[in-house]
This record gives sequence, C-alpha cells and structure tokens, in this order.
Amino acid sequence: MELVTADIGGTHCRFAIATNQSDGHITLSHEAKLKVAEHASLQTAFEAFREGLDRPVPRNAALAVAAPVEGELLKLTNNPWVIRPAHVAERLGLESALLLNDFAAVAHAVAASTPADFAHVAGPDMPLPETGVVSVIGPGTGLGVAILLKGPRPRVVATEGGHIDFAPLDSLEDMLLAQYRARFRRVSVERIVAGPGLANIHAALAAIEGRAVPMRDDKALWEAALVEKDPLAEAAFDRWCLSLGSVAGDLALAQGAEAVVLAGGMLPRVQHLLPASGFHARFTAKGRYEARMANIPILRITHPEPGLLGAAAAWFAQRSEREEA
Repeated sequence: MELVTADIGGTHCRFAIATNQSDGHITLSHEAKLKVAEHASLQTAFEAFREGLDRPVPRNAALAVAAPVEGELLKLTNNPWVIRPAHVAERLGLESALLLNDFAAVAHAVAASTPADFAHVAGPDMPLPETGVVSVIGPGTGLGVAILLKGPRPRVVATEGGHIDFAPLDSLEDMLLAQYRARFRRVSVERIVAGPGLANIHAALAAIEGRAVPMRDDKALWEAALVEKDPLAEAAFDRWCLSLGSVAGDLALAQGAEAVVLAGGMLPRVQHLLPASGFHARFTAKGRYEARMANIPILRITHPEPGLLGAAAAWFAQRSEREEA
C-alpha cells in the first residue's frame, strides 16, 4: 500500500511516497524538500512535487501541518499558507487526504520506531517504556509538543505546548524577560526555545550590555554561536540550552512523562553539545520532584524525516482500525 506523505512546516515543505511493507515497516521514497517562501500555496507546492516524479502519484495522502487541525480554515503558525481541510483532497486531485498536527505526526513516528531509531541524550540510558506517557518535544522553526500514550494500541495527543509562558529562573533571565516584553505582547517559550529564539536571546543580551551588534540572519547567528566562537553568540546559545532544559522538564512534569523524545530541525546541529550544556541540570531542577525527573530517559529520534514517517504511520494506523471495525 502506498500514499503521499507530507510535512508542511514554517520554512520547508517535504513530500515523499510512503510504502507500508508486508512486515509493517514503512519506507519512504521520492523525497522532495521545497521552500515554503517559493510557493504560493500547498496546492502549487504539491504540483511541483508531482511534476518532479517519474511515476504516477498515489491517490491518498497524509499531511502533517504546523497548525492546530481544527475548524474550516487552518492558518499555519509560522507559514503564510491558508489550508481548507475539506477541500484539500479535491484541490490536490486525490481521493482522500488526512491532515494532522505536525508534532502529532512526530509522535506517531516515535510510536512506529524501534529502539535502534533513538539515541541517548541525557538521564538513564534505557529504551522507551512499553506503556506510559512519552513527551515529544522539538525545537525547529517553532517549538512542537505532543504526547504519546504508549501501549498495545498507541495514542497521540496533539498540543500547543510550545506557547506556554516563559518563566525566568535566575537574575539574568529576569533581565532577559524584561527585554523580551519590550518586543512581544506575550512571551511564550517558543520565543526562546526554537531556531529563531537564539536571535531573541542574542538581541536581549546585547541590549543588557549596551552593545551594538551586526545584523545577521538566523543561519549566520547559529554559525557564529556554534562554529565561529563569537562570545555573545555563544552566551546566547548557552542560555538557549538552559531554557530548552527548563521547558522540556516543565512539559514532562506537567504531562506525567515516563520518557522524553526530542526531535525538530535544530537537534542535528546541537545534539552533541546538549549533554555538557546545563540542559539536563535544568531539566531535573524541579524542587520536590527532582528525583523523579532524574529517572526520566531523554532520547532523540534519529529518523531523518520523522514528520513524513509519522504522517504515513497515522494514515496506515487509521486504515487498519477501519478494517478491524
């Protein structure tokens, strides 16, 4: 069985053809990565994908989108496209189209993966539990958050946890928050713990020190922090890691997690730096629950395209449930 799978983010949209093998393993082929800014809509991006294929497109699709999937009109969080779910299949020339939240798709990918598909980040070095709650968290263009309920029939809960309030934990973060408030009506954790968040931290640190800093795009700033050894950019990155640990710990505690899986576009760039960054110390620093937090394994999903895999896994799981009913 084949279908088109898509991951529609804030910066890129990705397409592929997913095949459900006889052993239940899902493979991806004909992958394409397109820039959102170069396409007027989902429909025109899909047409570009279809034109690049050397074969007919499957008649069904699963699309992970960076937005709450509800109502008649979807406005993506960090993407100018507007999507009307009821019309997606018709406009793409398909028989059916399943839409789901992008980080719900990542959680489905976690459920469909084997222990070999994860790498240890912090906490106990152990596989995901067979049952229980897994918090799935990912900094990319935004901050994705979903809940995986593991068990014989896994269930996924989409959330907008990336939009909870930012909470400062030391005197410097008190000053940083004052700077953020001068720019934003409300300071959510996504303003800090996401790819563009490094620029917000960097600008706030520069303002505190009274520095004039050169204008740089996000890519150049990350390069300065990770490669060029720019002291202020490095300081911003250190604070980014601390905040990621705090936020991941807050979410895991609130969700009652037995494990945490990190994903998102930023992880490949920073994964080797997290263990020594203060990330885990902030993750566990939850007062009376510190011992519980220290026993939570934190893993990273290593599949290169978990959104594509997870959207397909969700579609195949729904189809299996319909056949069983």
